[in-house]
Order: sequence, then structure tokens, then C-alpha cells
Amino acid sequence: MNIQDIKDKLNTSAYEFLRTDSHLGKNILILTTAGSIAYRTNVDTSDIDIRGVTLETKQDLMGLSSFEQFEDRITDTVIYGLKKFINLCLDSNPNVLEILGTRPEHLLVITKEGQLLRDNVDLFLSKKAIQSFGNYATAQLRRLKNALARDNYPQAEKEQHILDSILGQMEHLKRTYKSFTKEEIDLYIDQSDRQEMDTEIFIDICLKHYPLRDLKNIYSDMNNIVKNYSKLNHRNSKKDELHLNKHAMHLIRLLITGTEILEGKGINTYREKERDFFLDIRKGKYSYSELFEMVDMYEHKFKVAAESTSLPEQPNYKRVEELMLEIYSKAWGFGS
Repeated sequence: MNIQDIKDKLNTSAYEFLRTDSHLGKNILILTTAGSIAYRTNVDTSDIDIRGVTLETKQDLMGLSSFEQFEDRITDTVIYGLKKFINLCLDSNPNVLEILGTRPEHLLVITKEGQLLRDNVDLFLSKKAIQSFGNYATAQLRRLKNALARDNYPQAEKEQHILDSILGQMEHLKRTYKSFTKEEIDLYIDQSDRQEMDTEIFIDICLKHYPLRDLKNIYSDMNNIVKNYSKLNHRNSKKDELHLNKHAMHLIRLLITGTEILEGKGINTYREKERDFFLDIRKGKYSYSELFEMVDMYEHKFKVAAESTSLPEQPNYKRVEELMLEIYSKAWGFGS
């Protein structure tokens, strides 16, 4: 499927919301491909994923209403409000930064304000990418290893894999919700009283004046890791092999993209050079032992780039705020 095919698809009734929703239409600043088409890892059966940025209304910015993002799950379309988009970029969120690094030919809508965001992408980049890209890749790798180990490892080692996956997400949880210390939320493995388990993950919680909703979300994120691991015991081996290959492909892609960011090469979402390599991974050309060797190599490159990066500790918040106000001023006359 080429870009003209995608543009034609967007003109069908399935995407009518792009023209009729009050937060979209002429408010859209950027609309671009996402997923495999944006990465250049697509095959004939690949779906169309769309991502974008839209301008909040005056009511959203100054009135009682609010808007963070629009999502249509049927078409896999997500369009972020400008303020949320900028905050996610400041946190070096990999999925959102990709929007600023897609191929120019893949831009389905781009306004002057949207181009302003893409032209100033360096303002968002910082050493935060070490955590966001590195932790995400590490968590993905642990899930992959967990999936492959489910039949071979004794229960105690499987439990350790689950704990490692949860602990790998702790920094992300601390950034996303109100931060906490190891003394306040501590996870560890101990002997289990359950007949079917030798060991079990336990948690000690000692929190005071902590937001209940944040605690609920932290528990939910941890619980999802446990549930996802349990699902692996009931998977279709052929179908899941394809899924794991795709998962491994994106893991390596993420490490390569993150390394380039840390090396000062910007955000390059479109991976033409690695296309054949990525598709070979997806098709199962490599054994898992070979894949893990490659992952180790790309992880090493990522760590070397992290240690030597010249990116600032924090993004340029002041300049980003000026950029955001400039966009709002041009659109809604604020500050004029």
C-alpha cells in the first residue's frame, strides 16, 4: 500500500471523524502514518496506523472543558492535543517522538505550526531518552525471554522473571505517578504457602498521604505484567511464534532508534536501511539464541551512546514553552 492509497482510505467514511470531530478537522497540525508503515517494516497484510497532533479549542484551554487526545480504535488512530503531545515529548516517550521523525512523504496533514514542531525536534531531546528507550526495550526483552522460558524454567525461576519485569518498570511508574521509595513500595520473593508454588512475589507497602488513584494505577500496571505472563501458558505456538518474532524486531528497532538519538542523529522513524534485516527477523530467519546475541550487541551500542551522549540532562523547557505559546498565539491570538 502506497501513500496515495492511504490518503484515499482517509477520505472514506471510516475516517469521517477526521473531518467532523470538533477537536480535529482544521485544528489538526500533524497527521502521519505510524506503526509498520512508518517504520518501513510493513507487509501486504499490515494495518494502517495513524497518529497526529491537534490544537485544543479555546474552551479547552481557557474554559471548563479539557482535551488530551482523540482515539478511534477501529481504525487505530490516535491524535494528541498539543499540550499533552509536548509533555510526552519532553519525557522522551518513544511512541510520541516517532511522530516528529516520520518520513516527510508520510505526512498526511502538516500545517506551518506542525512543521514548526518538527523543525524544533531537538528542543525535546535529552538524556531522558536513556531511561525511556532503554527501560522500554529492557521490559520488552524480559517479556520475550519470559515467553520463551515458560516451558523450561522451574516455577521459582519463572517467578523471578516476573519480578524482574515488574522491577524493570519501576522507574517508569515513579515518573508517571507520584514518586515513591523502595522502603515505601518493596517487592521481593519469598517462600510460598501455596501448594502449587515454591516461591512467590510479595509486596510491602508503607505509604502515607499517597494519592489513591496513583496507587490503583501502579497496582494495575503490575497486575497486567503478571496477567500477561499467565496468558503465555495458553498460547497458540505458531501464532505466538510470529508474534514473538515481530516483538523481537521492534525491540531491536527501538534500540537502534534510541542509539541514534543519543548519538545526536535525531529521530529517524523510517528504517529503510534495516528493512530487509527487520523483515528477516519477522519471518523467523534467526534462531532465538542468535536474536539474543544481536540484542546484546545493540544493547551494548545503546549503553556506549548513553555514556558518551552530548544531549542535555533535561530538555529545553523554556524554549519549548515559548514554542508552544507561539503556536497558540498564531492560532488563537493569545498574547497578541
